Amino acid sequence: VQLQASGGGLVQPGGSLRLSCAVSGLTFSNYVMAWFRQAPGKEREFVARVSGISASTYYADSVKGRFTVSRDNAKNTVYLRMNNLKPEDAGVYYCAAGNLRRTRPSEYEYWGQGTLVTVSS
Repeated sequence: VQLQASGGGLVQPGGSLRLSCAVSGLTFSNYVMAWFRQAPGKEREFVARVSGISASTYYADSVKGRFTVSRDNAKNTVYLRMNNLKPEDAGVYYCAAGNLRRTRPSEYEYWGQGTLVTVSS
């Protein structure tokens, strides 16, 4: 199983980025896909998730209204569109795959390598 995250970079406050996570080695549509992030010195925290078939979504309060998670089951890819980025959004963003609609990192089975998002002027 491989999860390959990409799309991170340096963006100014108020800017936008779109992260992608390409998945192989599992039946993608069967899995809940989630994004987590981790800032230096902090614990990994839940950002958003999207269910497999229904594509229902759920967000952390801190990103609600600014981030949008989506998936393309034909391309085995999950996306995170991030708008109006703030300095506190900076960190390494990880995609993860799991069987249940959860928000704790320990409840996700497969992880990508992470992509760095820096928000700075």
